[in-house]
Formats: sequence, C-alpha cells, structure tokens
Amino acid sequence: MTNTMQNGRAASGRAALGYALIPLLLALAGCAVGPDYHRPQVDMPAAYKEAAPALPTGQAGSWQQARPAESALRGQWWKIFGDPTLDALETQAQDANQSLKAAAARLGQARALVRDAKSDRYPQLDAGFGPTRERASPASQGRPDNGAATSSTLWRAQASVSYEADLFGRVASSVQAATADAQQSAALYRSVLLALQADVAQGYFQVRELDAELQIYRRTVDLRRKTVDLIRHRYDAGDVGELDLDRARADLESARAEQAGIARKRAAAEHALAVMLGKAPAEFSLPARPISRIAIDIPAGLPSSLLERRPDIAAAERAMAAANARIGVAKSAFFPSLMLTGAGGLESSALGDLFNWSSRTFLLGPLVGTALSLPIFDGGRRQANLDRARAVYKEDVADYRQTVLTAFREVEDNLASLRLLHGQTAAQDAALQAATRAAQLSQAQYREGAVSYLDVLDADRTALQQQRASARLDGDRASTVVSLIRALGGGWGQDAPRVAAE
Repeated sequence: MTNTMQNGRAASGRAALGYALIPLLLALAGCAVGPDYHRPQVDMPAAYKEAAPALPTGQAGSWQQARPAESALRGQWWKIFGDPTLDALETQAQDANQSLKAAAARLGQARALVRDAKSDRYPQLDAGFGPTRERASPASQGRPDNGAATSSTLWRAQASVSYEADLFGRVASSVQAATADAQQSAALYRSVLLALQADVAQGYFQVRELDAELQIYRRTVDLRRKTVDLIRHRYDAGDVGELDLDRARADLESARAEQAGIARKRAAAEHALAVMLGKAPAEFSLPARPISRIAIDIPAGLPSSLLERRPDIAAAERAMAAANARIGVAKSAFFPSLMLTGAGGLESSALGDLFNWSSRTFLLGPLVGTALSLPIFDGGRRQANLDRARAVYKEDVADYRQTVLTAFREVEDNLASLRLLHGQTAAQDAALQAATRAAQLSQAQYREGAVSYLDVLDADRTALQQQRASARLDGDRASTVVSLIRALGGGWGQDAPRVAAE
C-alpha cells in the first residue's frame, strides 16, 4: 500500500512538473533563432560619369545607397512624347498583354502563399462524424488462434484541435520568407510592366522609323523613274549611249528592291507590336506615319532616387530577405518542437445512444508520439539544409549587387548615348545637306553634259544613304530616351496612379 502511494505521488509530481514546463515552453514561442536581416552594402559611384560633363558643377546627380522604392508613383511617362497613338497603344498593352497577366497571376500565387504561411499561427480545428466497424483477432485478446472473436461497431462524433507552439520562430520565419517572396513577385510584376511599356514605345518608334525610310524610298523611286524617262528621251535622240540608260534602270530597280526589304521589316515590326498588345497580327494595323525628330531630353540633375525605384533591384533585395528568413527556418529544425493537440466528442456502440451525456469522451495530447519532440540524430540532414539556406542567401547577395551594377551601367550607357547623339545629329544634318546639294548639282551638270552619269549615280546614292542615316538617328534618339527612362525605373512624374496587380 505504501509503495502504491509513493508511486502515485511520484507520478503526480512528474505530471505536475510536465504541466509546469508548458507555460515556460509557451513563453519561448516566437523566440526566433534566425539571423536579423540587414541589406548588404554595395559600392556606389559619387556621380553620373556620363552626365557630369553636361551638367553645371554640383548638379551631377549624386548617387545614394540603393533603397528599393519601386512602389513610388511613376506616372504615365510615355506621355512626354505627346503622341496620342502611343498613349492608346500603352493602354491597350496594359489591358491585354498576356505576359503581364501571367506576372499578375504569379503575384496572386505569392500572396496566397503568404496567407497559407500565416495560417500556421492559429490552431487547426476539425470535426468528424461516422461509424467504425472492428473485429479483434482471438490472439489479440489472449485466446487461441482458433478461438471465438467478436465484432463491434463504434459511432463517433468529435472535434479535434491542434496547435504548434512557435518555440524557436519556425512559423514566424516562414511567414517572413513568404512575405518577402510576395514582395519580390510584386516587384517582378512591376518590372514586367515597365519592360512592356518600354517595349511598346520602342516598337512603336521602330515602326515610325521604318515609315520614314519607306517615305524616303518612295521619293527616291519616283525620282529615279523620272530620271530613267529623261535618259530614255536623250537616248532616243542620240545624246547618250545605251550604257547610261541601263545604269539608270539598274539604279531604279535597286531602289525598288531596297524599298521592298524595308517594307518587309516594317511588317515584322508591326506584327511584334500587335503581339505586345495581346492581339493577333491579323487584327492590328498601324497607319503609316514617318517619325519626326524627338526634342526631349531627360532633365539635368535627375534625383538618384529614380534609380532606387528600379523594380529589378527591389526584387533582388526581397529575394535576399526571403533567403535570410529561410535560414531561420532551417535553424529552428535543430530545436525542440511542441505540438498541442486535443479531441473531444461522443462515442457509443449504437447510433441512438451517441448523444447521451454518458457517451462523452475527450483526449488531450497527441494520438501517437509525444507533444514535445527533440531532434537528436538525422545523419546530417538538418545541417545540410542549413548550409544550403546560407549558400542561397550568399547567391542572392551576389545577384543583388550584380543587379545594382547592371543598373549603373545601363543608366550610364543611355546617358552617354543621349549626350553623344546631339553631336552626331548635328554632324549628320550637315552631311545630309551637303549630299543633297551635291546630288542636285550633279543632275544639273549631267543635263548640261558636264559630267557622266556615274557621277550622278554616286551623288544620288550618297544622298540616299545620308537620308536613311538621318531617319535612323531620329529613331535612335527616341529609342534612347525610352531606354534611359526604363533604366531609371520609370518616369520622374508623380501625378499618375501606379498600375498594380491585386
């Protein structure tokens, strides 16, 4: 009797100790073991290299530490071109482009995963109802194998609850990682949006540039046709030989062939633009309109915060934050986990007795295993997972720094292109003016018999080459402005709402 009482007291003491440990373990909940996240430092140049020569002293646009601010309003930057057709194309692309819709769907998936991760913060409650039919073997009841056995039916209606106490921050780190992933997806969505806007603008200006070249060739073909008619009359009159007539015909057909080649490029560019608008090429047609010279420059002294708003930089930074949080998830696997479970309901052998008060039943604690589990040995699996998480974080840090460097290069490239295009355009205008004058003089001198037709051909081809070069420079200038805006993360206006996926 004494031993029984002592055993009972010992058991009660162990139970009391166990229950006393539960508040302590719960107090540990939320004690994350993962590393605190700090954005890594990157080396910054003091100023824009390519913009400095063109800016007054002290206004070279000093850089700051790149802090993602991609959610800032960018405005409808393409409206600086003052082209209603381009405005309409941008709106159509944002409404119907399939790549943008796919990016929005990926953002929706990431946001759903955040809600999934957050659900682990709350208890899980389930309910069930139904019968079970069981026949125990004679051996399980201590009888001979060929002994009698009975069958039984058990009706059960119960609710069960389970909750994982977040002792060492596994759940919190998982939520942080999922949240950072969702923020990365949002930044990637805005990156796709910005790329689409820029691609539509550049595709549009490419079509306009080809329209300008087609216009040049239409005038050239018309001029050369008139030249062939003139030489034919002179040939019929015996003033020139057949060689000049054949050369004129060859020059005319060469211009027609080149005109067809440009028309082919124009058709392909229009088809590509149609796809960006979410349309089949057969459903889209852009009326011909030659490009005009774009007289827009990015304002001097752009604030460095524009670069900070690049969505690809924000996405790379959020990837680092997610990888850092997953280090915490991997670390938490080395520490104990506490799962609190319970079930309560009604059980009876007959359905009619199921809802009697005497049929009540409950269970506190796990059905199998233990509530508190401590990992001891797993052959190095947890350490491997932790090493992998740390390596992923290092990779994301390198990717982030490379993304920032790439952003610097793209901005510098486009600043240099825009600055150097001024001088190139001025020189090209002078070359075009001289070539046009030379072509006019050669035509006049040929009619007077002062020069041969070879001189006319050479001057005419040079003038055509300079006209095409001028049209291409106008297209390059428009494309470079778009590229610089894209490199800076969008326009500098703050007056238009941001398009976002919900």
